[in-house]
Amino acid sequence: MSRLFDPIQLGAIAAPNRVLMAPLTRGRATQDHVPTPIMADYYVQRATAGLIISEATGISREGLGWAYAPGLWTEDQVEGWKPVLDAVHKAGGRIVAQLWHMGRLVHPDFLGGAAPLSSSATTAPGTVRTYDSGDGKRPYGEARAATTDDIARVLDDYGTATRNALRAGFDGVQLHAANGYLIDQFLRDNSNFRDDDYGGSPENRARLLREATGRLIDEAGADRVAVRLSPNGAVQGADDSDPASVFVPAAQWLDSQGIAFLELRESKPDSTFATSSVPPLSPEIRKVFKRPLVLNQDYRLASAEGDLAAGLADAIAFGRTFISNPDLVERLRRDAPLNDPNPSTFYGRGAEGYIDYPALEAAAI
Repeated sequence: MSRLFDPIQLGAIAAPNRVLMAPLTRGRATQDHVPTPIMADYYVQRATAGLIISEATGISREGLGWAYAPGLWTEDQVEGWKPVLDAVHKAGGRIVAQLWHMGRLVHPDFLGGAAPLSSSATTAPGTVRTYDSGDGKRPYGEARAATTDDIARVLDDYGTATRNALRAGFDGVQLHAANGYLIDQFLRDNSNFRDDDYGGSPENRARLLREATGRLIDEAGADRVAVRLSPNGAVQGADDSDPASVFVPAAQWLDSQGIAFLELRESKPDSTFATSSVPPLSPEIRKVFKRPLVLNQDYRLASAEGDLAAGLADAIAFGRTFISNPDLVERLRRDAPLNDPNPSTFYGRGAEGYIDYPALEAAAI
């Protein structure tokens, strides 16, 4: 029998299966980053997931550089989330908020022209669409190195966002420490050139991760806190020359804090996001992280069942397949065909490609 459909306890959250919905940025909030009613429809359609990890959600104006992504720093945003979460819970679902500071990946357009914040004065590669760029994209601007006062303020923002998430009705929070965003920029030695307590050694570079996790735990309790890492390969320009020296000790520390679960988004040579030939670190992390470990990257039924059976993971987070298959759990249970996602509608503003993918029964007609 497949373990994929067995219940699992993720800290304080009792999940009825091990099919987690990965965090997926979709861009359906307002320009003020307030959730909209269509987001309730979207998440309710996917409420059969063992646990929904919300789309990445900004902790502050400074930390959010994605058009129409939601936030958790204003009262309007908290109020906007409440009906979304109430609908998910009425549908029998469970959902945690992924808390996001993008660091140098916030374009100055989002900051009134000011430089974004990062571990060091570096510039992310690539381009991004802003509210001011029309149909085109703009190159990222150079970040400024965070001062100790900046870091203290960011930590306060994580605490406030956690409190707001719980007030809004989320069942817990996940710290986004992956994919080249702020905390990952501190973790990696090609983006962190500091010579203070937050730079240099792997232990120092992981200091912000530890302190931010501590703030979430202080507000929510360890059993309602998760962390996401991307430990192997370059992601949005962030990379490390010796990732095992950073991420294995970090995972061991997270285990000691009793967090609900750790999610790893690992790159592979054929990944749909951030390809890499750097070997996965999950086998080494599995040795030191004894609490629930969640793996994520282009899983299908057979690979998910295989890694669960081998003990490499305790649950699997599915991303793009959840975009196009609102009833993914049932499709996996039946080993039924999957709808293909349409990338051109991933970040649209309306229902198309968001809440109009057919469920299994409708698809069979």
